[in-house]
Amino acid sequence: MKVIDTNLQDVKIIEMAVFGDHRGFFTESYTREKFKEAGVDIDFLQDNHSLSVEPGVLRGMHFQTNPKGQTKLVRATTGVIYDVLVDMRVGSPTYGKWEGYVLSEYNHRQLLVPKGFAHGFVTLTPNCNVQYKVDEYYSKENDGGIAFDDPAIGIEWPMPVDKLVLSEKDTQHPALAEFDNPFIYGEI
Repeated sequence: MKVIDTNLQDVKIIEMAVFGDHRGFFTESYTREKFKEAGVDIDFLQDNHSLSVEPGVLRGMHFQTNPKGQTKLVRATTGVIYDVLVDMRVGSPTYGKWEGYVLSEYNHRQLLVPKGFAHGFVTLTPNCNVQYKVDEYYSKENDGGIAFDDPAIGIEWPMPVDKLVLSEKDTQHPALAEFDNPFIYGEI
């Protein structure tokens, strides 16, 4: 198991050992003890799974506020996605910054998304299955999002914004500056 730091404070890429042969491959996508030994000691409570059938489906930029904030461990089990995070934690050295990562069935990478980050992804191939663990249950009252196209953040999506496929809900999120932000760095 390899834990890789990113340019965003507290965000990690996780690579598990993958054993392949002529039949395919085998990997342990999550082993609590190995994660704990690597410094990722999180009590995951729920697994989520989404399917996006066409390229250009954008899901995001989502989060849950406290006391139901969620840490996520995200992976693409089929297809290829461009996964994007925005640091929303006021006072963080990377506040308001974004970074994108390719997660795919080929690179087997997982992304550790801490509480206080907006998370979203766009599908780059058809039939993307995305699975992620969370350390808090879904809470409608704490469910939130920020605009995927907030010009102050400037996320560079890998395809034209007018070609993206979004839910109605994801077109209605406010800009980060318009959001009554409860996330404080060091207090989450």
